[in-house]
Amino acid sequence: MLDLIKTRKSVRKYSEKHIPDSDLRKILEAGRLAPSWMNVQSWKFILVKSEENKSLLSELSIGQPHVKNADALIVCIADLDTWTKAGITKIENPTINPALQGENGLLIRTMEQIVYPISYMMLMAESLGISSCIIGALGNEITGTNPDLYKKVKETLGLNDNQILSTIITLGYEKEPINIPKTRKDFDDVISLEKIGNKF
Repeated sequence: MLDLIKTRKSVRKYSEKHIPDSDLRKILEAGRLAPSWMNVQSWKFILVKSEENKSLLSELSIGQPHVKNADALIVCIADLDTWTKAGITKIENPTINPALQGENGLLIRTMEQIVYPISYMMLMAESLGISSCIIGALGNEITGTNPDLYKKVKETLGLNDNQILSTIITLGYEKEPINIPKTRKDFDDVISLEKIGNKF
């Protein structure tokens, strides 16, 4: 698994080869099975394969071409309604019930949750030889950009007012494989023992 994490990279140029539906199901299943705090599972995923919807989502993503040119997209939805459905909003403790922290607290906790399945899906894709890229630069409730286009996207995808398009994952087979070393901060720059600055 560590080798897979070390070699995974964001890919923005894809071949015309199609991903089998069986592999797309495996990727989506990995997301479905991801950890969820209090088992709320505050997410939904929409698989997008049509050229029309890929073009629309590319436009929403400030025209990023790999959104349009990917073989498939996974649109990741942060669903604010799931906290109520799971019964968490009945708990009178703001540490457990983010709704008691106001709209911002609920939004932060919901957005935090969706990171887990996104990571699982991208690693599952990598294990299958399928490249990916995470798209966060887009119009939505958080960025406030392109509100009219975002409204159209939400209507097209069937989202309600409490469902936020948080992220898009592009999927495809790498067109021009390039081996670029992964650059990350040194271990000791980000890892401490017991207290910031203490080496592990």
